[in-house]
Order: sequence, then structure tokens, then C-alpha cells
Amino acid sequence: MWLSDFEIVLRDRVIPRGAVRIENGLIAEVREAPVASPDIQGDGRLLLPGFIDMHGDMVEREVEPRPNARLPLELGVLELDKKLAISGITTAYAALSFSPGSTYGHIRSEDHTRSIIEAITALKSDLLIEHRIHTRFEVTFTRALGVVEDLLRAGAVDLISLMDHTPGQGQYRDVEKVIANTAASRKVSLEEATEIVRKRMADRAETTASMEVLQDLASLARDRGVVLASHDDDSVEKVAIVKGLGARISEFPVTLDAAIEARRLGLATAMGAPNALRGRSYTGNLSARDAHEQGVLDMLASDYHPSAMLPAVVALSEVGNGGLPAAVALASANPAAALGLHDRGAIEPGLRADLVIAERGRFARVRSTFCFGRQVYSDGMFSALRRAA
Repeated sequence: MWLSDFEIVLRDRVIPRGAVRIENGLIAEVREAPVASPDIQGDGRLLLPGFIDMHGDMVEREVEPRPNARLPLELGVLELDKKLAISGITTAYAALSFSPGSTYGHIRSEDHTRSIIEAITALKSDLLIEHRIHTRFEVTFTRALGVVEDLLRAGAVDLISLMDHTPGQGQYRDVEKVIANTAASRKVSLEEATEIVRKRMADRAETTASMEVLQDLASLARDRGVVLASHDDDSVEKVAIVKGLGARISEFPVTLDAAIEARRLGLATAMGAPNALRGRSYTGNLSARDAHEQGVLDMLASDYHPSAMLPAVVALSEVGNGGLPAAVALASANPAAALGLHDRGAIEPGLRADLVIAERGRFARVRSTFCFGRQVYSDGMFSALRRAA
């Protein structure tokens, strides 16, 4: 199948009007000029590699869109799958937590999170895009350690990250803001919220996993070929610690110093597409745009809003160095390299035909998505069946 007359974004340059041939799910050929009688005529629209999303925590909202309004797990997974395909995401890591004390409460309990993982695994052959599992281990919730280790041994985990969401550090360094948010989310007074937050801070020393435990977990992940990431690095000291554990990715560094140190030590940095699109973090931490301009941003993740991926990429192409190829790499080639996915991430012969047809505008939008050569989404403008019709 030929896709012709597209502005094709490669790793290091853009072909203004080129063509791509897909065969057996792979990219078979890339040409510098249009071809005659293609299956899909691009008329100069963008052709990008499919996005690789290493951190998306949306599935919990699909399963329980309102507190205690639980929907079937399978329905939630199928609905999220469609939203990801529509957003141009062709490889998605579902970021799943084990921390029932969070705002999400019981839907992040050990049993419920395990159930979501099982549902995603069971449905894989029926889904539009490729889904993988990103297990988030809250270091202050050691009760989940056994569950995480079991999942690693069973080969059910593709990425693991270490987190600490205790107020007073990480993305929650502003304790007063945490208290206000706690009062609002739990519908309690500021005095009651203060007591809740202070207790969490006081309990941290007793509940946090020891360095020996974390070293054992990191070793197990390494033995299983699972990439280790660190979440919300807020200092050069913390970056050094997680590097020592074998972390390869620094997720959502909250300060520029931490991001710079992560890059210096060889960790790939990842930040949220909503942050990049808005130009600021909703928690007041490091801006993804600032990180990109400073040359210390490697990857974009959907975080909590997959439709932000494409417009964030376009927004970042206008700041920093490298233009559109560098910005597109943040959601494709760079995460592929960091996660060891050597069969995708760029428009090159021999790689998977994971592709996105996009259109510029006030907000760039996805017109069609291909996963492994199969058209999994189209808004009607493009059809792989056009030649047959």
C-alpha cells in the first residue's frame, strides 16, 4: 500500500512531498517524491511515526469515571484503546499504581490494579494498538511489594517506576497546596486536611521501603529485562540515588537542576504532553517547554490526556532546537530507544508501519492512525480502501 504526497518527518529532516510503501505491517520503502495512483493521497499533510506513550494513567478514569461508579474493566480498556488510537498513540504503557491511600482510593488497591492488568493482557489481541504495562511502585506502600515482584516474575510488567508522593517532596513540595487540595478532594475542613497531611509526613519514615528492598526490586527488574524509571526527581541527590539503583528514565523531573543532572548521568527525561501544550505544570513545577528549550527533555508522555500529544509536539517544534524532527522524536524515536523498542519509532524501511496522518491548524489534529500497517483510526478523510472504491 502506498501513502503518497505527504510531508514526511524523519529522524533528522523532513521530506516536503514524499511517499511511503507499507508491506506486511512494515515500512518497505520511503521515497523523496510522490508516486502515481497511491492508495492514500496526502495532499501535503503530515506523516509522522506513531507515538509511543510511556506513561498514561487514564485507564482508571475509564473504569471508574465517577467515585464509586464502577464500570466493567473490559469496557474501560476498550474505550481507552479507541481514545489512544484517535490521538495517534500506537504503543501505550498503562501506568498503574498500588497506593489505596491516594485520591483514587480503592481503584489503586493491589487486587483492583492486578485485575486491570489481567484485563489488558486478556484483551491484547482484540485491541487497536499495542498495550504494555507500566507498574508504579509507591515506596511508602511496601505492602504492594510482593504483588509487584510476582508480576515481574510472571513477565506481566514492561516498565517499572519508583515513586514517593509523600507531601513535602517531589511534585508535592508545597505542603500548603497539598493541604488545600486534600480539603477540596475529600470535602473536609482545612484543619482536618492538615491533620491528614501531617500524619502522612510523620508516617513516611516508618513506611518507606529500605534501600536494600529497592536494590532487590531493581535487580529483579534488571534480570527480567524491565526498564526502571524514577518519578518526580526533585534534586541532584535523588537523581544520583536512582541512577545508582539502575534507573534509565527520570519521569517528570520537578526542577531544572534535577533534569540537567539526570541528563548528565545518562538518564532519559520524560515530561507530560499537557504540561508542554499549556506551557506550564499544573502543580507549579518545571515547564516541559523550558526543559525542551534548555535541551534536557527527551520524551513526552500523555500523562493524563492523550489528545495533548500531537498539539504538544507541534508546540515544541516552535521552541528549542531541531524543529519538527526533534519535537516528533520526543514522542517516537526517543521513547523507542529508552524503552528498548528497536522495531519502531521512526519512518524507515524495516521498521513497523506505525504511522500518523496529521493536519496542521490552530490545533493540529490526527486524521488517521496505522498500527503495524493496519489502519486503526480514520476520521473519514482518508481510507485505506480508496483504491478498491
